[in-house]
Amino acid sequence: MKQVLGDRKTIAVLLAPALVTYSVVMLAPMLWSLGYTLFAGNPVRGFTWSGLDNLTKLFTDPKARQAIAFTIKYALTVTTGQVLVGYLLALLFVFFLKRASGVIRTLTFFPVVLPTVAVSLLFEKLFEIAPTSGPVNSLITALGGQQVNWFGAGSTAFAVIAIMDIWRSMGFYAVLLYAGLVDISEDVIESARLDGAGGWRLARHIVLPMSWPVLISALIFSINGTLKVFDSIYALTAGGPGNQTTR
Repeated sequence: MKQVLGDRKTIAVLLAPALVTYSVVMLAPMLWSLGYTLFAGNPVRGFTWSGLDNLTKLFTDPKARQAIAFTIKYALTVTTGQVLVGYLLALLFVFFLKRASGVIRTLTFFPVVLPTVAVSLLFEKLFEIAPTSGPVNSLITALGGQQVNWFGAGSTAFAVIAIMDIWRSMGFYAVLLYAGLVDISEDVIESARLDGAGGWRLARHIVLPMSWPVLISALIFSINGTLKVFDSIYALTAGGPGNQTTR
């Protein structure tokens, strides 16, 4: 194996198909699209050279800056929530439920396969205020509070979006992180417990360092998805109220 991987020609032959496919499917369209930013027009009317005018408009348009700020805020919030909740669920599966976690894993993964529009409609009804109060506002009223127009302000609409996307995808990250946690040797865990490590000390000094590689993978998956998400936000708020949740 070392002789094979030490041969540059062999490495080139093994990597070439993947690199060519990636270049054709990903890099070429990206560069082609980037080139279009230097032109104005459309395929019907044709294109004319505009130089850096489009980029100038992008960085001077208040709506564009607002959309970029919202995207960054959304990506950081939802990525943190997805990975954190997923990791806590994975710990629950491995160290508490153990072999009995199969049904729970299936239930938490189920939202991942639901259609985006269906999930958006579900949360729209959950947080509805008119014409009828949704379950969330009904609960608030029952506890003596005042109903909240969740989709009437940017901050509350953002909260609903974040809750929805964290709930929808936490099962995926729970299963992904679970696969990394089950690879931790039981002998290592037992040795740490015999040495007096337990609870938070065990999680901090043994479990977390040994699951760090899969945590990095989960973070990469999550940030890649949250930076590109569009459908769930548009289906729930259509960018409103105003342009406060526009991406």
